[in-house]
Amino acid sequence: MKTGIRSVTSEWTVRTNIFAKSRAKALKDIKAAVPMRQRAGMPQYKRKHQDDLSLNYTQRGFRLRYGRLHLAGGIAVTVVWSRALPEPPSSVRVYRDSTGVWYASFVVAGMTETLPGTGRVIGIDWGVKEIATTTSDDHDLPHPQHGKSAAQRLVHYQRMMSRRKPKRGCAGSRGYREARRQAAKLHKKVARQRQDTARKWAKKVVRDHDALAVEDFRPKFLAKSTMARKAADAAIGATKTALVEMGRKHGRWVHLVHPAHTTMDCADCGARTKHALPLSERTYTCTTCGMSRPRDKNSARVMLVRAGLCPG
Repeated sequence: MKTGIRSVTSEWTVRTNIFAKSRAKALKDIKAAVPMRQRAGMPQYKRKHQDDLSLNYTQRGFRLRYGRLHLAGGIAVTVVWSRALPEPPSSVRVYRDSTGVWYASFVVAGMTETLPGTGRVIGIDWGVKEIATTTSDDHDLPHPQHGKSAAQRLVHYQRMMSRRKPKRGCAGSRGYREARRQAAKLHKKVARQRQDTARKWAKKVVRDHDALAVEDFRPKFLAKSTMARKAADAAIGATKTALVEMGRKHGRWVHLVHPAHTTMDCADCGARTKHALPLSERTYTCTTCGMSRPRDKNSARVMLVRAGLCPG
């Protein structure tokens, strides 16, 4: 416990310096009468009971011995290993998540596990109805709707928190803390389900194809649209990250394709429509060559063309 307190104190010093710099920037903008939309906001400390502790150790601050983690200060921790470490770690981060569970995250050198060649390529287009539409029907990723499945139970715990919400300056009751913990556990479960779905799908795609043409899609703008909730439940950004990391881990070629005009171009002749297609129009028909196919499938084939791969 004493070691933890000393580590938190050093981290507190770093956060104090960051707070001072942010506050100085905010005061400078106020003095210079910078417009509100461009002004840096005044920073605020996160309260102790709202913060998740995090301790970082380099090679000189920890060691592994007989399956136990020994930290600076004579602290020995029994670790439940998820998998064996491939290489000796260079650092470790010990942190507590929102559910109150402690984890140890080790940093090791990346290793490439080359898979046998298949001679096949694939184009991937991101969406909301289906998270990923590919040029191969067997590798499309439907929307699993993990968040929607857990929404009813989450509402139950959030209502419990609302009824038991403490007054300002007062500590929360035991019932409030338990409801908050249950809500955090449910959020954690949904996040793990999304991560598990993304990694399993990414491993399947990478195992069956030598090269991947992936739309370099940034779903941030969807947060301001009517599809915000469904897009957030799809976790497109996390799925894309898992796919790119899996491809690099296994030595596959991953081509990130700029998404501009991918829904307007014809994958066969390269002609572009004069106007952007509305979202309600799900079939792409080329006015030049007469080709007609599902809109997302056409976009997936456009990824292959732009990446310089021959669509199969």
